[in-house]
Amino acid sequence: MMGGKKKVGFALALIIVLSSFGYLVYGGIGENIVYFVTPGELLAKGTQAYDKPIRLGGQVMPGTMQWDADALDLRFTLQDEDGQIRVHSQKAPPAMFREGMGVIVEGKLNREGIFESSSVMVKHSNEYRPPEDGTHPKPEDMYKSLIRES
Repeated sequence: MMGGKKKVGFALALIIVLSSFGYLVYGGIGENIVYFVTPGELLAKGTQAYDKPIRLGGQVMPGTMQWDADALDLRFTLQDEDGQIRVHSQKAPPAMFREGMGVIVEGKLNREGIFESSSVMVKHSNEYRPPEDGTHPKPEDMYKSLIRES
């Protein structure tokens, strides 16, 4: 049987261990959560949207893409039915990146209203369909089919 002092010591040690574990779990989860929002949802948050890690998904607005390969500077506008947000990235876009297609960017909205993206991902169908036997589709045709489906 444990004495009174041992029970109190054991209870204190248990509280300290559980509190530390809870703090680590909660703190770690809080820093690693990245929410997915659309441009309209992000704009609706107002000033609360600034400088928080977010995944932003929408469609690349036609006529807005500017790509400087020498400077690795990509700019475009992402839109949905409720809003538009200008996006800036200093990484090369994915090979299938095109205007009018659905993309997901990860980054933060700065106070100038520009979404600074650390990565750009292209949305496409997850269904793989191999070409029919004896056919060799051109890559351009394959991209067009992916863009239509996204």
